[in-house]
Amino acid sequence: MAKRPGASIRDPERTKASILAAATREFTEKGFGGARIDAIARRARINKRMLYHYFGGKELLYLAVLEESYAAIRAAEAGLDLGHRPPREAMRELVLFTWRYFLAHPEFLSLLGTENLMRGRFVRKSERAVIMNSPIIDELRDVLVRGSRDGVFRAGLDPLDAYITIAALGFFYLSNRWTLSAAFARDLMDKAELERWEAHIVDVMLSYLTPPRA
Repeated sequence: MAKRPGASIRDPERTKASILAAATREFTEKGFGGARIDAIARRARINKRMLYHYFGGKELLYLAVLEESYAAIRAAEAGLDLGHRPPREAMRELVLFTWRYFLAHPEFLSLLGTENLMRGRFVRKSERAVIMNSPIIDELRDVLVRGSRDGVFRAGLDPLDAYITIAALGFFYLSNRWTLSAAFARDLMDKAELERWEAHIVDVMLSYLTPPRA
């Protein structure tokens, strides 16, 4: 059955979701500079006027894509329920989650790369991104404090340091996998290599957090 004229207008949430999905693909593949509104409209199967109606233009659409990407990972992290897990288990699960999320969502890494090339130009404008990123640091702080109190973690650890370390160990590996694989003649995307690196990240983080022996 043919789509009725104006049907998409009467289903704004579906239309906006379609535009965001199309824009995510376009920005992931071509970056901010290379992405085109015409191409996004074609991918979403809408006319440009509708895109401008909902998002106002390329910059606001890119910001919306960036915010939705942050919202997705924060929502998934919330499901870990770190506050109700023993400290070492909580840290292990956060490390595994972050690595596996990066693997499953290469578009997120691509968008982060694009935004960093622009020196955080758009994320700095987003109050929503700051609000969304705060909960994971607060949860991590609680895990570290509980771990220190229980004697399984070193005292005085900075939760932001811990989070950046977790993210860096996964992000660097994946964002540089092509050059590293070529330079060292080793397929870093081979299943066995990915599993080995996953275990390595967990070991590095838990070793770092463990108090030194007297």
